[in-house]
Amino acid sequence: MRLTTKGRFAVTAMIDLALRQSSGPVTLAAISQRQQISLSYLEQLFGKLRRHELVESTRGPGGGYTLARKAGDITVADIVVSVDEQLDATSCGGKANCMGENNGPCMTHDLWTSLNDRMLEFLRSVSLQKLVDEQIAKGVRIEDKPMIKRAISSAPVLKPVRVNAPNSVFALGTVPLSK
Repeated sequence: MRLTTKGRFAVTAMIDLALRQSSGPVTLAAISQRQQISLSYLEQLFGKLRRHELVESTRGPGGGYTLARKAGDITVADIVVSVDEQLDATSCGGKANCMGENNGPCMTHDLWTSLNDRMLEFLRSVSLQKLVDEQIAKGVRIEDKPMIKRAISSAPVLKPVRVNAPNSVFALGTVPLSK
């Protein structure tokens, strides 16, 4: 079985989104900060999730992402498959060309194919809502305001001090010397 970080991060981000979307669209920057997932990686994943109609995007100030369907109608399998994650335990990629002794599929091909079916069946049985409910039961705190670090400093802006002095060596010759 090969479930890479792509599938794991997509499921994690979708849980985060489902937990917080009740107060409006959720930004990828906020998810990135909370879940420690690269923003550019999230942008790629959410592009795929949007194309598979699992999320909707809102542009502009106050924009972000929301679920396109109810969390109870989205399964983990939907999420994993939408980001092109292959769930395959066979060595031949499910093509049955793993060539056993008699030039047919290898002796364990059917075993690994059955495992693939069970994994997909299990992931189809787990809804996003179930994962959200589990997080709430564990006491995950959902803050009202996103924890976005702003580029704007809270320090006051200091105005430059005006000095009546020459600003270069060449200007010294034009300034009258005081007696």
